[in-house]
Amino acid sequence: MIKFKIITLLLLTFILTVVSQSKEPDNTKWTIKNCVNQFSMDKAVPTKAGYQYWFADKDFLNGRTLKLSVIKPHDSTHPPHRHAEDEFFFVLEGKAKFHLNGDSVIAEPYASFYCPSMSAHSISNAGDTELKYLVIKDYKMEK
Repeated sequence: MIKFKIITLLLLTFILTVVSQSKEPDNTKWTIKNCVNQFSMDKAVPTKAGYQYWFADKDFLNGRTLKLSVIKPHDSTHPPHRHAEDEFFFVLEGKAKFHLNGDSVIAEPYASFYCPSMSAHSISNAGDTELKYLVIKDYKMEK
């Protein structure tokens, strides 16, 4: 239980750090209504391997995002790929196989995976139940 609390605290600290980094002035009037996002399957986006849910999409905080991804057992969303943005993944449920630059490792809940910019990476479900994980990414928005 202590391990869970520590990991949760670290994740929340990381999220708050990402969210608090201001890129440019934001004139949004923040209210409780637009600051709370309750998960709803009605707003989930189907994928070939499961679904995703955007808690914060590209338009919410100038490209900074928080997404829940869910992958069916023994499936993956896509093969290893590269992009300019770095990403941070955090496993909530299931068994993930992380791939990074030709190496891989199996991880279980409360494991994190940092993927540096331009690194070949992917995540697949290595288990018999759904894999649920969070993705934190800062898209480079054009001005």
